[in-house]
Amino acid sequence: MKALFAHAAHDLRLADLPREEPGPGEVVVRMLRGGICGSDLHYFHNGGFGSVRLREPMILGHEVAGEISAVGPELSGLSAGDLVAVSPSRPCGACIECLRGLPNQCLDMRFYGSAMPFPHIQGAFREEIVAQAAQCVKADGLSPAEAAMAEPLSVCLHGVGQAGKTLGKRVLVTGCGPIGVLVILVARRAGASEIVATDIADNVLDFARAAGADVVLNTARDPEALEPYRQGKGTLDIHFECSGAEAALAAGLACLRPRGTCVQLGLSGDMSVPMMMLTAKEIDLVGSFRFHEEFAVAVRMMQTGLIDVKPLLTHTYPLAEFETAFATASDRSKAMKVQLDFAAC
Repeated sequence: MKALFAHAAHDLRLADLPREEPGPGEVVVRMLRGGICGSDLHYFHNGGFGSVRLREPMILGHEVAGEISAVGPELSGLSAGDLVAVSPSRPCGACIECLRGLPNQCLDMRFYGSAMPFPHIQGAFREEIVAQAAQCVKADGLSPAEAAMAEPLSVCLHGVGQAGKTLGKRVLVTGCGPIGVLVILVARRAGASEIVATDIADNVLDFARAAGADVVLNTARDPEALEPYRQGKGTLDIHFECSGAEAALAAGLACLRPRGTCVQLGLSGDMSVPMMMLTAKEIDLVGSFRFHEEFAVAVRMMQTGLIDVKPLLTHTYPLAEFETAFATASDRSKAMKVQLDFAAC
C-alpha cells in the first residue's frame, strides 16, 4: 500500500508499506479521507515547528476517516463496512499524567504524525491503517470528508473548554484558518454573546463571518482595527489565539478586560508575552494542547447538526496529487480545508 512520507522540508514522497493484520482489539481501516493540518504544513515547509524537527522519514496525517475492512479476533461493536472517524490520540493509560486524568498530556503519547518523540510516531496518510478499536468512532450519517473533520473540531472543543464559562461572554478569535473558524462555531454553541474575528486575509474572514462572527477585521489593512476594544482596560472577556503569531497574541491581550482569559491554540514556536500587561490586568493565559475525550463528542455534534463543517471543505485531491494538495493548502487566498482522497488511489 502507499503512504505519504515527509523526509525534510519540501520533500514529500509516496512509498510502499507492507499491509498489516489486526490483532486483538484492533481493526483495519481502509482510509477514505485525510485532512491536511497546519502541523502537516509546518513539516512540509519548515521540516517541523519550534524545537520539533524531522529526524527521520515520517508518514504525515492525523485528520482521517475510513471504512473498516477487517476486525481482530473476538471484537464486538465494530464491523466491516462501518464508516469511522479515527482518533489519532493514543495515550498509554498508565503514566502519571494519564492517571491524573490528563490523557492529552500522556508521557508516552503515540499521536499520529508527530515528530515530538524519536523514533517519530508514524501518521495516517496511508491507504490502510491498523487502529485500536477504541480510537474508532462510528460516523453513521456523515460523509467521509465530514468524519475526517472530527480531529480539528476536537481541538476546538478542548480549547473552548479551557476558557471556562463562555455563556454571555464577548469573545475575540485571532487567526481564522480552520481552527479559528471551528472555534467560532464552538464558541457560538457555547453561548458567546459576541464574537470578533481578526485575520490578515479577506478570504478566510469571509468564512469567519459565515460561521457566525459578528465582526470581522482585517488587521493587515487596518492595524488599528481593534482600537475600540482596547478602551479603558479592555472590553472583551475571552481571547482565543489561533494564529500562533506574537503580534496577534499581544493585540488580543490588550483587548481583554481585567481578569479576562486568553487561550493559546496556535502553534508556531516560542513567543514573547507582554508580561506587565498580563500581570497588571490579572489575565489568565491558558494553553490548549490536542484533546482526547472530546473526539466522540465532535462526531456526535456533526451527526446531530449542531456543528456543520461542510462549508469549510474547499478542496479535495487524490493521494497521487499530494504536491498540488499541499500547494493549495498553503495558499490561504484559495483554500480553507484541503483533504486527500484515498479512495481515488
